[in-house]
Amino acid sequence: MSTLRIHTLDNGLTILLQESHTVPIATFWVWYRVGSRNEMPGTTGISHWVEHMLFKGTPTHPKGTLTRYIDRLGGRWNAFTWKDYTAYHEVLPPELLDVAIRLEADRMAHTIMDPSEVDSERTVIISEREGSENHPSYLLREEVDAIAHKVHPYRIPVIGWKDDLRVITRDDLFHHYRTFYHPQNAIAVAIGAFEADAMLEAITRAFGEVPPGPPVPPMRVREPEQEGERRVVLQRPGGATSYLHIAYHVPAATHPDLAALLVTDGLLSGFKGILPFDQAGGGRSSRLYRALVDTRLATDVSSSMTPSADPTLFRVAATVRVGGEVGMVEERILTEVDRLTREPVGADELAKVKKQAKAQLIFSRDGVFRLAMGLGAFAVVDEPAAFESLVSRIERVTVDDVVRVAATYLTERTRTVGTYLPVLGATVSASQAAVRPEVFFMQTPRAGRVRP
Repeated sequence: MSTLRIHTLDNGLTILLQESHTVPIATFWVWYRVGSRNEMPGTTGISHWVEHMLFKGTPTHPKGTLTRYIDRLGGRWNAFTWKDYTAYHEVLPPELLDVAIRLEADRMAHTIMDPSEVDSERTVIISEREGSENHPSYLLREEVDAIAHKVHPYRIPVIGWKDDLRVITRDDLFHHYRTFYHPQNAIAVAIGAFEADAMLEAITRAFGEVPPGPPVPPMRVREPEQEGERRVVLQRPGGATSYLHIAYHVPAATHPDLAALLVTDGLLSGFKGILPFDQAGGGRSSRLYRALVDTRLATDVSSSMTPSADPTLFRVAATVRVGGEVGMVEERILTEVDRLTREPVGADELAKVKKQAKAQLIFSRDGVFRLAMGLGAFAVVDEPAAFESLVSRIERVTVDDVVRVAATYLTERTRTVGTYLPVLGATVSASQAAVRPEVFFMQTPRAGRVRP
């Protein structure tokens, strides 16, 4: 595979290009540095809603023609919104990738936001919101995010609060679109079986005349240091299963401790994907699995940490076995976390996690789509080179590094504990519609949301 090439157009668009001639396929992405991180109370969920609107067409490509066009060419396209970014992507035969490039340049500048389409999409998005409210683990994660973050917009769910979704206007959406959808705030990524110079020329031809756009509002909010454990208990009618969600404050993706924290995550529940919607992995031989699932205290347990633009959360989540005690599950999790702060991990166990990490990260580069996804995400939260160097950085993590980061970040002082307790014998009523889950959203042109 060839070396990554990075270019910046005069209008500020960053372009990442990499040739890959293993198979005759190519992918094109446009990443925008906007997500729920860039939202305010009153218009929460607006980034995800704008993502939906970009599938409603432009004067050149009216609604419906975009999907039929891509389908006819044998391609696929999609989009997703997260806290730090919104991304749009296509996969096509390399000789047809110019079609995707021109479509993305067109909707960057000329998306139509018809008031009737806005009203129709409001119903769709509120329905997504309400569907997610049926999942206690989402509800609990959302509550923990809101308690762990006092001021930082990472406390805002990607889907937004329902009351905000009811009142957001077409003008609100269009203003958000004009504020964040322009070359200065975007990264284009193309990977596949093409000639890089020709691809750069095609991207420049399509995007070069798009105005650079206004300066993006700076992120001025800094989360105050947490100075003591916080707790939230969520109770809701229906079901018989309890859930536990524990979160610790950790640094942003640019911090030198990222690799050691990812290894720590791997020691607790197995190394897994590093993107919020691609975290398959884990293992039955991991510490948490052995301590909780093998002992029949929980039916499921996992830890996770998503590299983020700002300081974020290191999480441990568990599903308590029916009839089990939440307190016992919490005690066992905290015991395993505390072990990492005091007891050096064995050389064999550390080597196993590093091997898992290498396999996962190499897999993330196996194929043009996953490689473009990893490069684009890291280009937003850090820089492309940070994704390329992650394997070597993880390989350099030592036993002392694990003890140090665990003792520094996984502390009672910075901990938030959330518990979901079902109200036994009760039924869910219409009045529960305002409860709030956390979800990750992807938009498919024809089918709406796809869950990871």
